[in-house]
Formats: sequence, C-alpha cells, structure tokens
Amino acid sequence: MARVGIGVIGLGRMGRVYATHTARQIEGADLRVVADPDPTTLDDFSARAPGVRAVADYHDLLTDPRVQAVIIASPTSTHAEVVREAAQAGKAIFCEKPLALTLEATDEAIGAVERAGVPLQVGFMRRFDRGYVEARRKINAGVIGQPVMIRSIGRDPHRTSLEFANPAVSGGLIVDMAIHDFDSLRWLMDDEIERVYAEAASLVYPELASVGDVDTATINVRFARGGLGNVEVSRTAIYGYDIRCEVVGALGTLEIGYLRETPVLLLNRDGVTHDVVPHFPERFGPAYTRQLEHFVECLLHDRVPVVGAADARAALIACLAATRSQHERRVVCLREIEDVMKTN
Repeated sequence: MARVGIGVIGLGRMGRVYATHTARQIEGADLRVVADPDPTTLDDFSARAPGVRAVADYHDLLTDPRVQAVIIASPTSTHAEVVREAAQAGKAIFCEKPLALTLEATDEAIGAVERAGVPLQVGFMRRFDRGYVEARRKINAGVIGQPVMIRSIGRDPHRTSLEFANPAVSGGLIVDMAIHDFDSLRWLMDDEIERVYAEAASLVYPELASVGDVDTATINVRFARGGLGNVEVSRTAIYGYDIRCEVVGALGTLEIGYLRETPVLLLNRDGVTHDVVPHFPERFGPAYTRQLEHFVECLLHDRVPVVGAADARAALIACLAATRSQHERRVVCLREIEDVMKTN
C-alpha cells in the first residue's frame, strides 16, 4: 500500500478537525470521501476541500473501493454501530473516543473488529502530546522514582449543548470528558484502576440537570498496586481550556500542561497578565496530527496501533464505575462493572 485512502464519517466539531488534518498534514494518506447527513455541512467542507467526494450516507463511503481506512467521528451514541459496519466492510478503523457508551456495546464492537481482522486505533490524543510523551519517558527512565500519586485536570471553557449533554447521547460529563483522564492515569502510572469514588454537581449550569448531566465532577482513584489518583473535570472554566496533569513519584514530581498560549507576559501596575489556551484545537492540534500519522504509519508498515481496543475498554469501565459512584454516592470497584456483564 503506497498511500492510504481515508474516509471520514461525521463532520461535526471533531470530524472537521480530523478531515482537515488528513487532507493537509498527514503524509502517506489521501482524504477520499467524507460523510455527514447535513447537506450544509457537506457543502461547506466541499468548498474547502475540492476533489473530496462528499456523501450523506456513510454506507456509500464504506462501499467506496478507494477507501482503505475510516475515521469515525459521528455522534458518540453511533460509534459502536459504525465500528461494526466498518469492520464488516474490511476497513481499518480510527475511532474517536469512546468506542461505545456501554461495556456490552464496546465488547460487540471489539468482537466485530477481531473477527474481521482489521486494525483499530482509538482517539486518545494525549498519548501523542509532547508533554505527556516526555513525562511517560521520564517515568520509564526512573527520573521521579516509583509513581505514587497522580492528579489530572480537564476543564472546558463552557458547557456543551443540552442535546449533547444528555447521557444517552454523550454518556454524560464523566464518560465524555474524564475518559481521556482515565486513559492518561493508566498509561502514566502503568497500573490498572481498582476503585473510584465520585462527587458531581451542576453549580454553574443548573439546566444540565434537566437532561441528567452535571457541569463539575471530582473522582478519587485507587490503583491495583496501591497508588492514588484524582480526576477533576468541568465545563465551567470561563477563562479558557485548561488541561493539566501532575505525577508524584518517590524521587520527584512531574507537571504536564500549560495555560498560557502565547509566550508573552504583560507586566504593568495592574499586575502580570497573559493569554490562555482558547480550546482543544489550539492545545492538542499537533497531537491530533501525530495520532493520525501513527495510524497511517501502522497501516503502511503493518504494525499494531499503540492505543487499541483494550485501552478503550479499560477507560470506559473506569468512567462507568465513576458514573455509578456519582449516582449511588458510594465507592465503586471496577470489577462490579465486569460482574454485571458476566451475569447478563
């Protein structure tokens, strides 16, 4: 395979990012087809990407012989179905997180991928961010000794729409946002999460309660080897997009992330001020490119993506346990989520 023909399913916020990066920045890949049911969205993208076929029905994309791989960025609640159909069509798959909203649907999607024998990568872009990658390298090199505690912060600058906030659509705050944090925790601590305890509330946007969601959550974590962790997610950071992580080890601490976007400080009689990162495209743009580059390189050289089905499954289980803890107001062991699957 000299070059990989790519199709993008869904041209919402994330889909446009992926489609644009694929069309302009991914060496070894050609954006062949995009699919979205909204004609205005298709027309807008087509005007900016002439030569790319635009279809309303993603099944037309899956039957296009020029497409060897798909990027799935359709609504979260559709991921599992689209993954299954893409696998059956023999396409390599890059799927935005989460793979599905339930563990049962996740396992069904993974089963379809395994039966088809197609590659699968899941969109955990923090694993391709320079800061997170360097922190992982330093941890593996023993620079901070044995990691014993980790804290991950994810703050969006505003709430999402009530339609998307509905847990039936997005999974809710914890599944939609904290899934990135749980993946980072597992990866940086090199350990599995054993149990969680979550507290959540709608303090800034009380209207979220009307669809069963919250705007703020904090989750305490205990790892299998005894390490501790904490995840904070919110949609209330009116000052900007704030993603940070701190790993405490026996011999030192690593701090990952930044808030100031432009390396300029204003110093005057009012104090010291600077700008902030506005949102995710600015903060993780290079990481989005690198994860797609990794996906394409794996296809060109017959390698297994470093972020796969097992990672998607583990992060979702942590989210489901934390969501159960949120509603039942108790500590939840992750094995409870697995046990429910076994009894069904």
